[in-house]
Amino acid sequence: MRVAFVGKGGAGKSAIAGALARLLARDGEDILAVDSDPMPGLSVSLGLGVVDAAIPWDAVEEKAEGEPGPRFRLRRGLTATEALDRYAVTAPDGVRFLQFGKTRASGAPLMRSQWAFRQILDGLPPESPTIIGDLPGGTRQPFFGWAGYADTVVVVVPPTSAGLLSARRLAKLASTEDATAAPGRIVAVVSQARDDDAERVRQRTGLDVIGSVPWDDRVLAAERDGHSVLDAAPDSPAAAAVAALADRLVERRTATALADRRGGA
Repeated sequence: MRVAFVGKGGAGKSAIAGALARLLARDGEDILAVDSDPMPGLSVSLGLGVVDAAIPWDAVEEKAEGEPGPRFRLRRGLTATEALDRYAVTAPDGVRFLQFGKTRASGAPLMRSQWAFRQILDGLPPESPTIIGDLPGGTRQPFFGWAGYADTVVVVVPPTSAGLLSARRLAKLASTEDATAAPGRIVAVVSQARDDDAERVRQRTGLDVIGSVPWDDRVLAAERDGHSVLDAAPDSPAAAAVAALADRLVERRTATALADRRGGA
């Protein structure tokens, strides 16, 4: 299972992604949380605080002049799995965390780290680890290849007019990026939800709503103070809703695997 979360700024995608990663890890899954958002977010939601752990300079080399492929790559002899073992940061509940570098980095160091980050994701074996990713916020640059690892893109939708508009745009962008995407790859989770907001989002966006995280002042307080919701409010309705989302995603994975086996029979 490889899931990428996307949403407008302030939608709650990092908080949901971080809690989901930890809950899946508690169930025994090998979890890699990946952050391609150049602003801090996922590391805080994982309980690590603000982390700037770009892939180091000496892990990357520049290709020779005239050689095909991207300008930078992992140095020769360093596999994606080995790079992950060396450079991922361990978060609470055993989640491994990988990021491509933050906006205060610039120029060649950031570019080298970003290329290495992408090559690590491309080079990991398909069956493991489970990847939970946080894409850039907003509707202008959330994809650009950063969701290529994902078999499911989750659009996090606050039930406001701006949130609904952003969700429609993000769903269209995700579909445009991968015209061969399997049906059902793009789904929605409602954040800051009240009453019948899930049905409203479903009707206004056309997306399959697979989860709803209720409005919860404790989640806002945790984000304000730089804590994971699982540490600040583990018994909150929001934490319970993310646990239900984890169950739903596992069910979807099982159903997809069963359908694939039947199709190949």
